[in-house]
Amino acid sequence: MSKERLDTLQSWYVEGQHDKIVEAIEQLPESERDYEIVGHYGRALNNLGRYTEALQQLLLVEHQGRQDATWNWRIGYSYFYLHQWEKALSAFEQFDRLEPGDADVDKYIEACRDFMVRQAAAIKEIARVPFRERDFSQFWETSDYADKSYVEAQPTAEMIASIEEELGYKLPADYIWLMQQQNGGVPVNICFPTAVSTSWAEDHVAITGIMGIGREKDYSLGGSLGSRFMQEEWGYPDIGVVLCDCPSAGHDVIMLDYRVCGRDGEPAVVHVDQEAGYWVTFLAPNFATFITGLVNEEVFDTSEQDKLDDLDKVEHAQFSSLLQSLCQKAGGIDRIEAVIRNICTRIVEDKGYFAFHADELSMLMYDIQFWLYTGLNPEVTRADYLTEYEKMIALGQGFSTGGYAPGFVSGWLDERIKQGAIVDRRGVLSFTAVAREQLVDKLTAIESGLGN
Repeated sequence: MSKERLDTLQSWYVEGQHDKIVEAIEQLPESERDYEIVGHYGRALNNLGRYTEALQQLLLVEHQGRQDATWNWRIGYSYFYLHQWEKALSAFEQFDRLEPGDADVDKYIEACRDFMVRQAAAIKEIARVPFRERDFSQFWETSDYADKSYVEAQPTAEMIASIEEELGYKLPADYIWLMQQQNGGVPVNICFPTAVSTSWAEDHVAITGIMGIGREKDYSLGGSLGSRFMQEEWGYPDIGVVLCDCPSAGHDVIMLDYRVCGRDGEPAVVHVDQEAGYWVTFLAPNFATFITGLVNEEVFDTSEQDKLDDLDKVEHAQFSSLLQSLCQKAGGIDRIEAVIRNICTRIVEDKGYFAFHADELSMLMYDIQFWLYTGLNPEVTRADYLTEYEKMIALGQGFSTGGYAPGFVSGWLDERIKQGAIVDRRGVLSFTAVAREQLVDKLTAIESGLGN
């Protein structure tokens, strides 16, 4: 291929336009795809998460690439994200022999070795006590929240088949078996150790609950906040099935990953991080290993420090530019910023962290934000408000929850409309005069209780 065309491919790589690289190369006859072109092709496929295709292409030029550090890096990368640790380790070690001292390669080598040790230990543990012979009598936490949001009736064969058809994947047999004992819920042990850092912690991920097989509960596979919702509304990749939600309220999830095994095979379990461009982190080779590997949060407990950090945040952190502007122009409450900080301090004291859900204080904060926003933007539509909402507290800098679940916000809005507190006049939303007056009275009462 000409130098000009190679330079173009390289510029697309720098710009992150990997799909353009793939499209351009696929238009070339195979007779024109030399070693260098195949390398560009494999790299682009890797960067698009198409690891199996990348591997197939790179293996076509294996005889030329064995002594090329770059080829070993690319094929090691493919093997790594296909969870083939031994082959990935071999490729990365060959790279290190050819070009020693690369810090990124050193990290991958360490991760491969760690995954291999963990996988061997997990296999040994499963062999010691087979999954279905384990005692799960103390596995689930008993709570009204779990019953309301997760626990479905025992799945019938018809329901299992229906959910599998809807999602397009065959569910793991051990998952189905466990759901037949209790169909979804919140486990007592909610943390899973990791070999690499994630958006949640340096050494583990945490889950909120495990989705059951059904459609009745919000957090079931076919529920309103289930697998398809997370993929269609939150953009999670179609690599399998969303299995668990996480405490980030939608910004990371646990998925069953079918990329290697196919839609009817035994999927791996992975962590997918929306905040890092849907970065996929391998957790376990199968569902049984994931479940038996869950540990209690006390092993990683930082809750006291997290609470102190969030208390400091809600007391001192700077408001987002939008929220600050809205507060400065708010009518009727002189110390609205202090009122907001007071309410959010109570939220952190109650929950142990800063987040809005469907509790009374969170609903009050949804009311306040809507009141502030519509005070300056009286012609707001539902779509416009839900878009602007995240700029106030949810994803702002400083004084921020650091994430949110859109379902809670839209749920609050639907509830207020149902109650008649918010009206929709030809697509324009607003509080009624009575609802606005009641909210201001409530905030005035809070303001009067504040110290100087």
